[in-house]
Amino acid sequence: MPSPSHVNSYYADSANDKVLRPKLTGEQRFDVCVIGAGFTGISTALSLAERGHKVVVLEGTRIGFGASGRNGGQIVNSFNRDIDYITAQYGDVIGEKMAAMAFSGQALIRQRVAKYSIDCDLKTGNIFAACNPKQFESLKAKKALWEAHGHEGLTLLSASSIQDHIGSERYAGGLLDIHGGHIQPLNLVLGQARAFESLGGVIYEDSKVIRIEQGKPAKVITENGSIVADTVVVAGNAYVFGLIPEVEKKAMPCGTQVIATEPLSKDLQKQLLPTDHCVEDGNYLLDYYRLSGDGRLIYGGGTTYGAREPEKIESIIGRKMLKTYPMLKDVKIDFAWTGNFLLTMMRMPQVGKIGDNLYYAQGYSGHGVTNSHLMGEILADAIEGDVSRYEVFASMPQYQFPGGRLLRVPYTAMGAAYYSLRDKLGI
Repeated sequence: MPSPSHVNSYYADSANDKVLRPKLTGEQRFDVCVIGAGFTGISTALSLAERGHKVVVLEGTRIGFGASGRNGGQIVNSFNRDIDYITAQYGDVIGEKMAAMAFSGQALIRQRVAKYSIDCDLKTGNIFAACNPKQFESLKAKKALWEAHGHEGLTLLSASSIQDHIGSERYAGGLLDIHGGHIQPLNLVLGQARAFESLGGVIYEDSKVIRIEQGKPAKVITENGSIVADTVVVAGNAYVFGLIPEVEKKAMPCGTQVIATEPLSKDLQKQLLPTDHCVEDGNYLLDYYRLSGDGRLIYGGGTTYGAREPEKIESIIGRKMLKTYPMLKDVKIDFAWTGNFLLTMMRMPQVGKIGDNLYYAQGYSGHGVTNSHLMGEILADAIEGDVSRYEVFASMPQYQFPGGRLLRVPYTAMGAAYYSLRDKLGI
């Protein structure tokens, strides 16, 4: 059989580490077995290895094969639901505790990039761009909310001043968060994987888990081997199927599409994004874009519910790109790909434990780059007995989508169409 490979993306093409790790064979014993070598799994494994635990990571395909190696590469603070919503929904105590964690993921990413000298094109700053006056008012409120919780480095941009950062006339204003940023995400997860291995950690690729036998210890079984471990962490997010069905039915895989242009001239790069910050707009079905380390425009957007593979990615996203930057009509698209993220009913991450020693984390709902890194530390803390942050997330209700598997996709798509229409009308 051929070796597993990443999708044909710009990230896979520019990956720093293309070495295939071995496949698991035979039976081995570890303290912790992590299932999934994306941001959540590798962050958890690295946090535990730094504390002296004997950890193995099992990956069904390749490190970063899923959302961690396909996303827009944007470091965006907070959660899908912001602190004001969380406080209103879950109360002041949980709101304050969540606020204390809302800006931690980006700090951990920067710390690891520096500590382990990870080459991932880390750049500073992200801009929330308002497509209409209503969205601009929301950004004013976001700035006040985040500053009230101690987050600094925010600058409100008027309709004219945002053009110092974005060479487009689409926007009614924006908010610059200098503590956001962007990265080559596959190289970030690969760099952390190498750091984990340097501490004695073990990664097996092409080792899809087919069954977990719970107990003390637990047994994790693949086609060609097994791991006996005191603790198991399931961190496959939108790319894990059938291992813990009672958890999987609480979230829905959704697809997003990304394109990457050919390398652009320095003059054109300056025309598009003079300050080299990444951008996401304020629409429900948002657009997001940035410049890569080698000067390509990476542009993403759109959502397909139920993780369907859309046809003609280039034309779907190309139209969006040209709406923002008409001057790119003759620019060649070198790469086009899609990837799945996991959406939850409440748009909040789902974290929990089954039995005494099987943990899971999933459902970052589009904010996975920062939140998955934070979750790795939280799970490592919980495994060591410090459940203070873990219990904040675990205490939140985890609802199933209405209608079960049959109706959750059309129900969610109907809701998205409604909010998309509101975006277009500016209401």
